[in-house]
Amino acid sequence: MPARRVPHLQALHHRHRAVHFQAMKVLFTAKEYARLLELVYLGSRVVAGARPPEEENPHLARYEDLQQKLFDLATPLGTADLVTVASNGLLAPSEKLIDDERLRKIEGDYSNDVFWHELVARLADRDLAAEQARDHATGKDGPPIDADARLKQIEDAYWDEFEKHDLAHFLLLRGAKG
Repeated sequence: MPARRVPHLQALHHRHRAVHFQAMKVLFTAKEYARLLELVYLGSRVVAGARPPEEENPHLARYEDLQQKLFDLATPLGTADLVTVASNGLLAPSEKLIDDERLRKIEGDYSNDVFWHELVARLADRDLAAEQARDHATGKDGPPIDADARLKQIEDAYWDEFEKHDLAHFLLLRGAKG
C-alpha cells in the first residue's frame, strides 16, 4: 500500500520526478551553487552570533557536517574560489566569500534589524512591567488592561520615536527604574 501523499508534496513530486526521500539528486548551475554557499555562509554567521570564532559554540556543531559536505562540492560545481582549507584542515569560506560586499550588506541589515527590534521589545516589556507594578502598588482599580494591546501601544511609541529621531533623544539613567 503506497504511503499517503501530502498535497503540496504531491505537486512537487509531479513537477520533479527525480525527488526521492532516501537520496536526492539536485542539479545546480555554478551561479546557483555560489548562491547556496552564500546562504550557508550567512546562516553560519547567524548561528555563530557575535561570539569570537575561537570561542566554543555548541550550536555550530549541529551544522558542521552539512556545511563541510556542501563546501566539499564547491570544486566539482565550479565554485572552488568560495572555499578554502582552514588551519584546522576543515573547509571554510574563502576571503572572496567573507569579503563580498553584498553579503556584508545583508549581514549588516540583519544585525540592524535585530538591534532595533530587540531594543523596542525590551524597552516596551520593561515599561509595561513598570506600569503594572505601579498600578498594583497604588491600588489602582479599574477594568483589567489588555496587556498585549498595551504592549503594542508602547512598542509603537518607541518605533515612532526611533524612526523620527534615531537615538538622539535616548538617555540612559544609571540606576533608574523604568
